[in-house]
Amino acid sequence: MQRRTLLAAAASAPLVAPWAAGAACLPASPENQFRYCLNTATIRGRKLGIEREVEIAGEAGYQGIEPWIRDIEVYRDAGGSLPDLKKKIADAGLTVDSAIGFAQWIAEDEAVRKAALEQAKREMALLRSIGGTRIAAPPAGATKGPRLDLDAAAERYAALCDVGAEEGVVPQLEVWGFSDNLSKLGEVLYVASEAGRPNAMLLLDAYHLHRGGSGFGGLHLLGPGSMEVFHLNDFPSTPSAEALADKDRVLPGDGDAPLDELFETFQAIGFANFSGNGGTLSLELFNPDLWARDPLAVAKEGLAKMKAVAGAG
Repeated sequence: MQRRTLLAAAASAPLVAPWAAGAACLPASPENQFRYCLNTATIRGRKLGIEREVEIAGEAGYQGIEPWIRDIEVYRDAGGSLPDLKKKIADAGLTVDSAIGFAQWIAEDEAVRKAALEQAKREMALLRSIGGTRIAAPPAGATKGPRLDLDAAAERYAALCDVGAEEGVVPQLEVWGFSDNLSKLGEVLYVASEAGRPNAMLLLDAYHLHRGGSGFGGLHLLGPGSMEVFHLNDFPSTPSAEALADKDRVLPGDGDAPLDELFETFQAIGFANFSGNGGTLSLELFNPDLWARDPLAVAKEGLAKMKAVAGAG
C-alpha cells in the first residue's frame, strides 16, 4: 500500500488505547475483567499453614494466591518440599500472583540495606521456586522518621529492582498509609519513576491510599504496566483516616469507601482487561472478627463481595 493509502486508513480507524488491543480478543463480560486473588493475611489469624491456605483459596474459587514469605519459610524449614508446594498450588487451579515480604531495602543504615538486599534475593529465589514473579516492596525499616529524601529512596528502590531483574521477580513498590515515608501515592509514583528501571511497578491498596490521605483521585495518572496487583478492601467512614488501623479493614462493600469511583478509574486506566489479561485484585484484610470465623466461609464471602463491587457478581 502507498503511504497516502495507509494514512487514510489510519485516519478512518477508531482510536484504541494501547491496553485495549488485547482485551478486544476477549468477550466483553465483567467476569474476565479482573483476576481474583486471596492474600493469605485475610485468613492468617487462624495459623493454618501455607498448605491449607492454598486449599482454601482453591476451594473458594480464587484464581490466584498471595502468600506471606514467612509462611513459605516455615513450611520449608519444617521439611516441606517446595516443588510439592508449587504442584499443590497448580493443582488447586491457582497462580502465585504476588507475595508479602518485609526486607528493609529502604533503611537509612547502609549495612541494614545491604543485608536487606541479600534477604530480598533469598526471598525472591524462594518465591520463584513455587512459581511467583512479584513481591511486595513496602517501606519496612523507614516507617518511623526521619523523613527520607525521595531521590535517595529512588536510588535504593533501583538497587532492589536490579536484584529483582537478576532473580526474575518484580519488586512492587508498596504504599503504606501509616508510614512516615511512602505513605502517599505521589511519593511512590516519584520513587518508582526516578528509579529508572523497566521492572519498576507499584502495589497499591484501597485502605492505605485512604489512610495516607491520597484517596483514589490521583489514580487516573497511572497507566498500563504501572501496577498489576491491587489490594482490595473497604473501610468505615469513622473514625478518621488518621485513626484507622489495619484491624478496621472490612470486606469490599461492607464499608464506606468510594469503590464505584475506584472501579471507574480502573476501567479508564486499563487496569481492567489490560492486554487481554485483567489486573489482579487481591483481598487483603487483618480483621480479627473475620479471623474468628470459618476461614473457608470468609474466603468465599470475600470473593463474592469482590466480584459484586467489580460488577461481576
